[in-house]
Amino acid sequence: MNAIPDRRLVIVVRADPVICGHSGEARNLAEVALTRGFDDVRIVTWPLDRLEETGLPLKPLDTVLPYSPGITVERPDPVGGYKIPDGRYLAGLTGRLIELFTDGVPTVCLSLYLSPHTVAVADAVRAAHATGLPVNVTTVAEAVGSDVTDIVRACVEEGRFGAAAHVLSSYLSQDHCVAVSRYTKEVIVEAASEIDERFGTTFAGECAARVAISYPAIDTSSYLVLDPEVTDEYLADRGLTRDGYVLFLSRLGAAKGVDDLIDGFAASMASHSKTLVIAGRGPDAAALRDYAASSSASDRIVFLDDVGDEEKPHLMAGCAAYALPSKPRPEFTETFGIALVEEMLAGGGPVITCDTGGIGEAVGDTALMVPVEDPAAIAVALDRAVLGMTDAERAAHRERAREHGLHFDRERVFDRLMAGISVTV
Repeated sequence: MNAIPDRRLVIVVRADPVICGHSGEARNLAEVALTRGFDDVRIVTWPLDRLEETGLPLKPLDTVLPYSPGITVERPDPVGGYKIPDGRYLAGLTGRLIELFTDGVPTVCLSLYLSPHTVAVADAVRAAHATGLPVNVTTVAEAVGSDVTDIVRACVEEGRFGAAAHVLSSYLSQDHCVAVSRYTKEVIVEAASEIDERFGTTFAGECAARVAISYPAIDTSSYLVLDPEVTDEYLADRGLTRDGYVLFLSRLGAAKGVDDLIDGFAASMASHSKTLVIAGRGPDAAALRDYAASSSASDRIVFLDDVGDEEKPHLMAGCAAYALPSKPRPEFTETFGIALVEEMLAGGGPVITCDTGGIGEAVGDTALMVPVEDPAAIAVALDRAVLGMTDAERAAHRERAREHGLHFDRERVFDRLMAGISVTV
């Protein structure tokens, strides 16, 4: 017979193999939880077939690193048949949460993404209490990028009061509310204020008072101690050499500014001696490949769509510069920039990015900032990073960037997040 756990952590998230920084964050928080007294750690997420149907960018399954023993990934099956046009998978996820909340184990439940995960947790908590069974659960909701840009803000712009109220009230029903950056909190409060002004609600004041900041948790150890020989082997397998390429590694979407990077690279002096490596998957992958094919630097642009968890830090460590010229779009604004911090920790070339959304909080004063949608400025920054720095300047820049990146170490983030949370055992 299995022993009853003393304390459980449940994380509700779009987990691996989804290409998303918060998928990695959930993994990092789960790993730390095992060292902090949680003897049952579960990630509750979506079935693989459903993830594939959504069109979300996914890593090849064989490149996803395994979780540590003690972490269980659950993918509840949908509930109901064809007569239910939608919601079957959400019903399966919510139902599993109710089971976990009523089995007698003291539980902390963290949801990343307000919609649908925090909404599901709020529903599960309500239903769990309605069963009459003992419930000992503390809930934490983390608001991330698309919560604000694709859900709450869209509701405000479209005047959809009910949908906005559903998300915000579910968020505020949690025991603890956090956001991944100060910028994210500001946008939440701003959107809530517009809802309040239009419909007479009081969401903004509560959001301003209750929402704390919890930056994304990053496994710094995966980036700080990389074997140079292993890095060179990974690069050789790709036909690359250390400091021989400029790297973009992120989701391939319009908001990431890859088109501007392609134009900036083509206009730079660095393009004559370096390769531009564009690594990732996403909705605009085909369009960006076509765009790159029409560039004057097309013969020096390489796309990679199969980079796995193990290879990623090495690609970052070996680049001459890392460029992510993100730009605000109606559907997405960078609310932090996890990949930027990962690059800073890996010790590759300087980061080139834009001071939009929460990126400034992620990189501090350690990046070369360029204006949004400015390929000419990207070209100048590339030449500065690749051709204009001495070895001593690059080393000093690398050290400052790494020091800043350590602020987001997963153990520090986990301990700060859990400091005000208590579960009666």
